[in-house]
Amino acid sequence: MRSIVILGSTGSIGESTLRVVAALPERLRVTGLATRTNVARVLAQAAQFHVRQVAVGDPAAAAEARRLAPAGVRVLSGEEGVAELAATAEPADTVVCALVGMAGLRPVLAAIEAGRDVALATKEVLVAAGELVMAARLRHGVRILPVDSEHAALFQCLQSPVFTPYCVRTAAAPAHEAAETRVSQLLLTASGGPFANRPDINLEMVTIPQALNHPRWSMGRKVTIDSATMMNKGLEIMEARWLFNVPLTRIDVVVHPESIVHSLVAFVDGAWLAQLSPPDMRFAIQYALTWPDRAAVPMPPLELSRLACLHFAPPDEQRFRCLHLARQAAAAGGTCPAVLNAANEIAVDAFLAGKTSFAGIWQTVEQVLGRHERMELGGLEDILAVDQWARMAAAQCCTA
Repeated sequence: MRSIVILGSTGSIGESTLRVVAALPERLRVTGLATRTNVARVLAQAAQFHVRQVAVGDPAAAAEARRLAPAGVRVLSGEEGVAELAATAEPADTVVCALVGMAGLRPVLAAIEAGRDVALATKEVLVAAGELVMAARLRHGVRILPVDSEHAALFQCLQSPVFTPYCVRTAAAPAHEAAETRVSQLLLTASGGPFANRPDINLEMVTIPQALNHPRWSMGRKVTIDSATMMNKGLEIMEARWLFNVPLTRIDVVVHPESIVHSLVAFVDGAWLAQLSPPDMRFAIQYALTWPDRAAVPMPPLELSRLACLHFAPPDEQRFRCLHLARQAAAAGGTCPAVLNAANEIAVDAFLAGKTSFAGIWQTVEQVLGRHERMELGGLEDILAVDQWARMAAAQCCTA
């Protein structure tokens, strides 16, 4: 029996995680749940899964939760409460982080410092603070299990009898586990969102409903917009670099609209390995929660005979500027990835609020990166400070 805490339990990944738990009642149980504002849903989840401790990130919503919570259910409040839940909910073997954006950073560090494994769906945590987070997880001897479908695919392809992927090593690897000398390329697949295969669409004129109309995946609004701009692939390149200790120059992207091949690994001998499954996040979530085992549960089948063919094409980085900007920020390193991530979060929020255009997302990110003077990453407070600067700069760009 593995005990888990779910941060972001009322979002798309959180709900899918609870479906996985419900399908494996003899292997998984939930001991803590966190949401930002969805009080009614998190309390309903707590009742269904017999959870006695929840956290609500928004203080006003937390006050409402305390008023509505039944006897015996403890409600923690604010960002501090979410971090406390990640570190203190008992029992807890694994903390699932499905929070949106930088909201996941403090709770992830709190979970690591408490000696808990992290099943990570919040890619922004490693984008902004990868060096800090990976150093902490090695220091405390815990594992980071990837939940993004692409990184879950790479994770599965990289495992072998003589090699343990970097993100789950709890000590320095012996010489025979030098994956970096065996891996030629990590290839992340991208659905391309609603526009990669639509050259007829003028991206300057894209509406909110069009951008949210993803052809393959059902995701939260922010992630769906990132898919439409292809910023998500840029963030995933940076995440893969930290999870698997592979240089950025060996990580690339290919557009694969069917979303059946979730990522591929090329090895130095010319062999490729790929992981295939239908586009359903439960595959990646379940593997992260049952690793190193696999569990037999009813899941959507993959019927190869019905696929006809699979398509792969390079992304158009002139059309999808966010991917190009993300590559630039990744190559620059230091504080640039954190600035890119923060500016993107603000720009996406502005687009969804009708305050900027779809093209305004990458225009804002480019302007903020242009104003930023790169610095080496320091500790957590330094990262949070540059994150706040970038948010304010992006907000100014969106209202100019």
